[in-house]
Amino acid sequence: MKHLISIHDLSAAQVADLIDLGRAVKASPAQYRDACRGKSLAMIFQKSSTRTRVSFEVGIHQLGGMGMFLSARDIQLGRGEPISDTAKVLSRYVDGVMARTYAHQDVIDLANYGTVPVINGLTDLLHPCQALCDVMTVHEVFGKTEGLKLAYVGDGNNMAHSLMFACAKAGMDFACASPEGYWMDRDVVALGEADAQAAGTRIIETTSPEEAVAGAHVVYTDVWASMGQEDEQVKRVADFQGFEVTEALMDRADRAAVFMHCLPAHRGEEVSADVCDGPRSIIYDQAENRLHIQKAVMIRLMGHEAA
Repeated sequence: MKHLISIHDLSAAQVADLIDLGRAVKASPAQYRDACRGKSLAMIFQKSSTRTRVSFEVGIHQLGGMGMFLSARDIQLGRGEPISDTAKVLSRYVDGVMARTYAHQDVIDLANYGTVPVINGLTDLLHPCQALCDVMTVHEVFGKTEGLKLAYVGDGNNMAHSLMFACAKAGMDFACASPEGYWMDRDVVALGEADAQAAGTRIIETTSPEEAVAGAHVVYTDVWASMGQEDEQVKRVADFQGFEVTEALMDRADRAAVFMHCLPAHRGEEVSADVCDGPRSIIYDQAENRLHIQKAVMIRLMGHEAA
């Protein structure tokens, strides 16, 4: 494991290892306080974030290292410097790079041109750190992931893509319900179907939230208009009518089903307040686990044992 660009690139064993390590870090944080001692992480943010910035900055600090926040205004990348130059120069200074960008190719180029590990903090195509923490959270709740079903209701976006990959690697079925015109990228689905075939799991795509949620152990949603899509908000709210996760929709899932959301959540749009803030919601457990799973990723990529 040289980088974390996509969960598709990882084996099922590597995903299981990260989950196990994330749980160990969570249970005994002091045991890992020197795992990245003296290491530095450059954190490039073209997109702003609450959870990504805080969890990575706190995480590398708790591992004994240092994180540096770099916005587009802080580095020459925002003024037209080639990514190749940025990657090569940063590689001379730091031990790892985390990037939260718009274009997925930016993260690929950072990995290809640099010589240090690169972590995909989010792109318009994928969000692997969130999906890994989600699988870890599911394991905490159910004591396993194999044989479970996760239903995603909403836009077939970066979150849906990474959940599809993560579910296959963790032995889970994945169902995605999206309106016409908002389905997952077909090239990404082809990769996900290959992963699912290898794992013996299923991928279901439908325009019916009720069909997707039927018998699901996890019901998941995301905002209808992601960052950078604000000008589409009105149209998307109209197009996604009928795709709100409500108590009635949750009742179609397994009796022990839980609700998950990567946050931020818009109550009254993609999820009703009584679901989001109700007893079946585990959204804050998810948010916490971003810290622990990302510490596991940094240990595997940048830790002294990985050197």
